[in-house]
Amino acid sequence: MKNRYYKRGRFNKKKSPQRIKFMQVNPNLLVKKAKVKSEGDTYKVKNTFESLPLHPNIKRNIKSKGYANPTPIQDQVIPKLLKGEDIIGLASTGTGKTGAFLIPLIHKVTSLATTKVLIITPTRELALQILEEGKSFSYGTRAYFTLVIGGVDIRRQIRDLNKNPSFVVGTPGRIKDLFERGHLNLNQFNSIVLDEVDRMLDMGFINDMRFIINKLPRVRHSLFFSATMTPKAQEVAKEFLNNPSIVKVSSSQASDNVHQNIIHTRGKNKELILKDLLSNPELKKVLVFGRTKRGLERLYNSMRSWGIPVGIIHGDKSQGYRQRSLRDFKTNRTRVLLATDVASRGLDVNNITHVINFELPESYQDYIHRIGRTGRANKIGYAITFID
Repeated sequence: MKNRYYKRGRFNKKKSPQRIKFMQVNPNLLVKKAKVKSEGDTYKVKNTFESLPLHPNIKRNIKSKGYANPTPIQDQVIPKLLKGEDIIGLASTGTGKTGAFLIPLIHKVTSLATTKVLIITPTRELALQILEEGKSFSYGTRAYFTLVIGGVDIRRQIRDLNKNPSFVVGTPGRIKDLFERGHLNLNQFNSIVLDEVDRMLDMGFINDMRFIINKLPRVRHSLFFSATMTPKAQEVAKEFLNNPSIVKVSSSQASDNVHQNIIHTRGKNKELILKDLLSNPELKKVLVFGRTKRGLERLYNSMRSWGIPVGIIHGDKSQGYRQRSLRDFKTNRTRVLLATDVASRGLDVNNITHVINFELPESYQDYIHRIGRTGRANKIGYAITFID
């Protein structure tokens, strides 16, 4: 079927009353056009991974992943962490911040066996991604990772904790639960990472975070990462950190690499408009956001009937199902992933070409979070929002 809204790189003006151009962008018809960075906007990296004082196995693992030079956040944070400094890292997802704290902490574990690391994240998906990254960076070292998140069998997590792992990665609720059951001694961890603090606060984890912080040893190596520094985040940082170094990546906003378009549906069937859009092969890897689980399920069934390889994640899906859906999307077994805002927190997938807001988000912050899933690693992405 020919795409009624897209023709030779632009929306078909004869058949589309909204006349919004697509790939060949007309800035007068956009919500916002992606910025083009000048040479002066680019941070000059001072180190290479080979020049950093890291364990040879870690360097080998980094090289096998195809990385030669650190990202700006890695270039600034890794040397400070290797010196044992407390850190406030202000950077959003997609900047390489996970590697910024994992690489030096794995080196620390490899150099000093008594090092125990606790990494606290807002979502299960982000915890899982940190686990996977950690395993890839630590292959052949003594670092052993355990995942503690809700939605999966707690008995297996208890067995894994009994193996005395060097890294525990988890979400606040499950960490607190395991502590209260007597299976997780928070006083044993001498290196702590709070990741995406602003999102943890947005999701209501402030009391759990404070509970965990109060159970940690007073003498510790503390790392604090957040995209923004809100007043609440400042309070947590003050309680958590000791004379920290502040590293702020003077990066663009998440939306700066994203062409943002709108489609006025004017009462037309949104599913059929989406189907037409997806008939364009330039929509290679597409994340579609909806607001309700029931609405996404209906859309999921429709897309399957169209023969489109599609996955779905929302709060009613089991953790195992969500992990499989995310894995299929990452490995291109599916072309489209449907998600609610809550389920997508911490979602980190490379090379998403398009984000489609099938339904409007609750807030502007949620909108920025959604469209920030594309246009990453200095690539240009596209965001399309349906408006009735």
